[in-house]
Amino acid sequence: MQIGFILVVPVTVILFTLAGLAIARRGRGGASVWLSNRNSAGSMTAISTLVASMAGAWILFSPAETATWAGISGLTGYALGSALPFVLFAWLAPRLRKRIPDGHGLSDYTRTRFGSSMHFFTTGVILFYMYVFLTAELTGIALVGRLTAGIPLWITAAIIAVGTAVYAYAGGIRASVATDRLQFAVMVPILILLALITIRAFGGWSTAVDEVRAGAPALLNPMDISGLRFGLTLVIAVVTANMFHQGLWQRAYNCRDVGVLRRSFLISGLLMLPIILGIGIFGFLAASEGLAAPHSPEASTAVFSIIRAYLPVWIEYPFIVLAVCLVMSSLDTLQNGLTCTFATFTRTPGETDGELTWSRRLTLLLLIPAVLVASQGYSVLYLFLIADLVASACLVPVFAGLFSDRLTGRGALAASWAGILAGVLYFPRPDFTPLFPLPGGGDTLHSFGIALVVSGIGTGIAHLVGRRRTDAATVPSSMMEKEQA
Repeated sequence: MQIGFILVVPVTVILFTLAGLAIARRGRGGASVWLSNRNSAGSMTAISTLVASMAGAWILFSPAETATWAGISGLTGYALGSALPFVLFAWLAPRLRKRIPDGHGLSDYTRTRFGSSMHFFTTGVILFYMYVFLTAELTGIALVGRLTAGIPLWITAAIIAVGTAVYAYAGGIRASVATDRLQFAVMVPILILLALITIRAFGGWSTAVDEVRAGAPALLNPMDISGLRFGLTLVIAVVTANMFHQGLWQRAYNCRDVGVLRRSFLISGLLMLPIILGIGIFGFLAASEGLAAPHSPEASTAVFSIIRAYLPVWIEYPFIVLAVCLVMSSLDTLQNGLTCTFATFTRTPGETDGELTWSRRLTLLLLIPAVLVASQGYSVLYLFLIADLVASACLVPVFAGLFSDRLTGRGALAASWAGILAGVLYFPRPDFTPLFPLPGGGDTLHSFGIALVVSGIGTGIAHLVGRRRTDAATVPSSMMEKEQA
């Protein structure tokens, strides 16, 4: 694949970069347009940008790896965990838009609803999670370059980072959404083509299932306890972390109205299910053919192993285009999300012009260490787990403020820290041994679950002892009626 990768990657990056720049130059607007382009996207645009933004390079590694050892139950948990955040957004985002109709995302809400302490804390969670995500995406595409063509990691990471930074800096969310539409239109046919050719290479669907049943029957057991536990862990971790994805909140404001928002997020969640399950098929096939033992380094590269061993050579070209589309669509969203979070950190809703320039430059500077980390090929799994733990502890306290007028910022912050401290007791070390010698220690399901439950209990207590709010966090009825209209 070396020649194909060397030729296709730069060409694909340049084409999407030029498309993004063309959109950026087509129309100028203020900082608010750059950050959210509020109430502009219809259903098809919203669906394409949501799916493209969330289906990053990680789908070429994680679902198939999960299938090689957690089986159908673990893969199902992964698919549900990837889809359920969209369902929660369809429920919670309309409420947040009513509370902060002139905002751009979660950071605006936490400042107005809870005050500075909880706002600083939540902003830190948002920035940490998105930066880990951005680094993981660069690492993923860099590994694709090394696996398929032997390209040094830093070269691939730098090409993708520079390409997306050019149009993300110039056009903000308008350029990101426009390129997402193009990338979605390219990604979906290639994913379908890849699935059809793979099934054909194994003699049809029934034959492929028989291969898995003969070579790795345990993977098809839907009641496997380890798979079920891992699947539940993924549901908690992926759902809670994605609720702090600023790029998704920007797109919630980008939707034309609440009806478009709900419809688009729900349909996007449904589309994520077959994408994750379809990629997971490669893990089943690789395990059954002896190409990927459970928990081996080869497990994360199951997709590549199947392509090399069983698919025609020409499929490498659309596959490389797919990989580039996946990472660019996710990476520009993360860059815009970081910029938006920086720009809205010290302001009140609507006053963004002074902060946008330095926020964009800061995001550009942060790409340099991200490329350096990606060039090392490190696993970012442990950093993701830390972010998932913090997100699990913050989920209920942050979003309970949409329903409770008695919950204070101090109460929400205390509940979050209680959840984090409880979860840390059961959190694993980097080698996945228990951090503390407690029964059940080192188990991420225990850690995430306890963090979620303890913070939920703390939030309930804070609600009971709090006083009813009558300040600006409660939006006047006239503003709510305007948003509903």
